[in-house]
Amino acid sequence: MAQAVLPVMDLPENPLDAAGLFYADYLPQARHMLAGPADALVIHFPESQNDQRGWQLAAIQSLARASTPKRVNAMAGPEGRSAQDMARWLEQAPGITGQLLRFAGNAQEIQAL
Repeated sequence: MAQAVLPVMDLPENPLDAAGLFYADYLPQARHMLAGPADALVIHFPESQNDQRGWQLAAIQSLARASTPKRVNAMAGPEGRSAQDMARWLEQAPGITGQLLRFAGNAQEIQAL
């Protein structure tokens, strides 16, 4: 099983602007990655405020439904070892799709939304 990771960088603080940038710049990249050999895609959002969760979760759920049987998930948190651990865990969890998992730099502080 192969999984691709798409890092999302430098989103605006305003949720509408952030969603617009994601759909314009990152969604085409995600679709391109899913058209390739990867079985799954993890989109890595930066740490964000609570007001970003709604559009992020809706985007991931819609992309996951449109990409079946491939899996699409997202994680939101800082780059580093915890992000790598989270991506590895998602790669080994074939029953999980359409989820947004948040973490705070500690792999034990995971919250599913």
